[in-house]
Amino acid sequence: MVEFLPVLVCVAGLLGDRVFGEPRWHPLELFGRFALSVEKRLNNRTSRVRGGIALVLVTVVPIGGIFVLQQNLSNPWIRGIFDAGVLALVIGWQSMKEHATRVVEPLIRGDLDEARQSLSRIVSRDTENMNPQQVVGSTMESVLENGHDCVLASLFWYALLGPAGAVMHRLVNTLDAMWGYRNPRFESFGWAAARLDDVLGWVPARLTAICYGLAGSFPGAIRSWKRQVGKHKSPNAGLVMASGAGALGCTIGGPVVYEGKSQDKPWLGQGDPAQVGDIGRAIQLIDRSVSIWMVSYALVWFLSMKWA
Repeated sequence: MVEFLPVLVCVAGLLGDRVFGEPRWHPLELFGRFALSVEKRLNNRTSRVRGGIALVLVTVVPIGGIFVLQQNLSNPWIRGIFDAGVLALVIGWQSMKEHATRVVEPLIRGDLDEARQSLSRIVSRDTENMNPQQVVGSTMESVLENGHDCVLASLFWYALLGPAGAVMHRLVNTLDAMWGYRNPRFESFGWAAARLDDVLGWVPARLTAICYGLAGSFPGAIRSWKRQVGKHKSPNAGLVMASGAGALGCTIGGPVVYEGKSQDKPWLGQGDPAQVGDIGRAIQLIDRSVSIWMVSYALVWFLSMKWA
């Protein structure tokens, strides 16, 4: 049974996230506050080097601390509990579901203002003047992207490097969400965080896209992947959202407003524009993708143990 511990740890971490959700005082919230304080002290709006230094300063202690612990926990069961606990905190899927549901429920009731307000908690774009179609599309984008960022990429890096790998990805991804904007404040300072997030997400994003296809319409996912990935500014988020929408047979994306300024974004997926019911379908798609991922991981682990 010990030989299968990493697979069981992932299951336990997913269950922990499912049962407990996001704790009131999440370590990532404390990390975000620390990152904000470092940014305020180091960001002169012109130096990429300062952004790289800040990236190292805010990540080296938590990642290094987790790595030291994982290297020194010799009892496999204690190590398993530790790993599962770290994964439960790193994975943010249950929280994302809850936030998406808070958008869906007022949309169904016809309360557009409440839906916009709920959406503003999970996206950085302006939501005040969105119509229902834009609210649905933006929610779908967030859900599909976070299926990668908050779940499958964490599982991927855990499989490679243990809990330190999962923490590394989630912290860098958080910094990208905080600093990775192409505006005067972060254009230079956030460059290192954004590029490192692209590197860490490159492989798991493509595996996520494949899982989305297997969990939905595979031809639709691959067709959208091939046609649309290069149109989005992010090499990973665009791929994940395009393949997810393609797998569901709907279209998301289009122009959005950031800080009062309209920005053109590509249309992603295929078929009719996403409807409110498609948000629930996106959540189900990711749930199925996680199951596919775990079955695949268990198979790979079994074969590696057999051949070892």
